[in-house]
Amino acid sequence: MKTTKAAKSTPVKPVAKKAAKKAAQKATAASGKATGVAKKATATTKKAAAASKKAAPAKTAAKKAAPAKTAASKKAAPAKTVAKKAAPAQAAPKKAIVESHAALVRRARRINRELAEVYPYAHPELDFENPFQLVIATVLSAQTTDLRVNQTTPGLFAKYPTPEDLAAANPEEVEEILRPTGFFRAKTKSVIGLSKALAEDFGGEVPSRLEDLVKLPGVGRKTAFVVLGNAFGRPGITVDTHFGRLVRRWQWTDETDPDKVEAAVGALFPKSEWTMLSHHVIFHGRRICHARKPACGACPIAPLCPAYGEGETDPEKARKLLKYEKGGFPGQRLNPPQSYLDAGGIPAPPLGAG
Repeated sequence: MKTTKAAKSTPVKPVAKKAAKKAAQKATAASGKATGVAKKATATTKKAAAASKKAAPAKTAAKKAAPAKTAASKKAAPAKTVAKKAAPAQAAPKKAIVESHAALVRRARRINRELAEVYPYAHPELDFENPFQLVIATVLSAQTTDLRVNQTTPGLFAKYPTPEDLAAANPEEVEEILRPTGFFRAKTKSVIGLSKALAEDFGGEVPSRLEDLVKLPGVGRKTAFVVLGNAFGRPGITVDTHFGRLVRRWQWTDETDPDKVEAAVGALFPKSEWTMLSHHVIFHGRRICHARKPACGACPIAPLCPAYGEGETDPEKARKLLKYEKGGFPGQRLNPPQSYLDAGGIPAPPLGAG
């Protein structure tokens, strides 16, 4: 019991007091250092915040500038869309036809036979009563339709029925009559000059030889063959825009010069078939095998055509593209042949009608 009391009352030694004091001083110093580091960190944070504030306007400006780009891109977008819409649809690639000359001849003649069954009433689509009217009408048909010529020539021939009459005509009066056909001044010069040549060199008669016809003002090989084939019954190939376009589509030739087209196609057929071949091809080009959108789905020679698919292939849609009697519309002539009328053809209206 004495020992216990002694222990309770034993005082702290001086050495222990000094050690405790030093430990407290070290802890205070460490705390001060930590506080300094914390202050420095706080200062660094404040500097970073200040820098961030300075940078903020630039970011804001960039954000404000962004809508300009967006607006510009939005404005540009419709142009791209329009460009996409405006881009023409690519035509279906042509089938490559590799065939011998004999095979080409067979295919070409079969096409002509098929067309003859479709257009048994094929005829020249210019109204005429004699070779003089036909040669004049053919010259006038350049750069216009046969329909427009047919609507114009009745007034011309009523006033000037012979080459002598037209040769002596007042050019201004002729120009006024021919105005609806376009290029009326040049055409007036041609028909008056042609009429003078007929009156002075051929006794007022249209010559029946190719070499004489092509000497007349305004008469080339195409016009000459129209006259020879349809006024004199002499075979000829008429290479107009329809004829040239179709024979290239059918790969009968790749020539573009009319004289070369004439020679190439003429070599595929007997001479006796040339005139009616021209009518068949031209009729088909005007009614079904159009330049911009051929009615492929309504074409009777589709299985023989290497260009099938360039136009509308759906039968119902293709039928809506048909022209003239095939589509129920008037033809080119005011006075067509009876065979055309019997087949359901409709005469064209006179100038100014309707």
